[in-house]
Amino acid sequence: MKKIVVKVCINCKTCKMEILKTVSKLEGIDEISVDAEKGTLTVVGEVDPVLIVKQLRKIKKGASIDSVGPKKPPEKKPEPLKVCDLPPCCKSCQLVAVPVYDDYGYGRCSIL
Repeated sequence: MKKIVVKVCINCKTCKMEILKTVSKLEGIDEISVDAEKGTLTVVGEVDPVLIVKQLRKIKKGASIDSVGPKKPPEKKPEPLKVCDLPPCCKSCQLVAVPVYDDYGYGRCSIL
């Protein structure tokens, strides 16, 4: 089993969920964790690191392999989990609302 750390841009909760959903589809993964403050994705298992980066680039997330190595045994004293306050959505994830007018001049909102 190996531990793969990938640097990836995580701006909001939507980005984080998209990253987790995309990477979790790969086979051979035992654990996945995301650290939004450091901008890292950690994957433990028998999966090719290049496949992880390819999957992330498919969803337009710039990613690069930071390290690949054997999984270390768990530490005796785990640190308390920090709660990172991410915004619900970032500029790259937001939908754009465009007013659409019908033949009578009435406008309505259309989300693209």
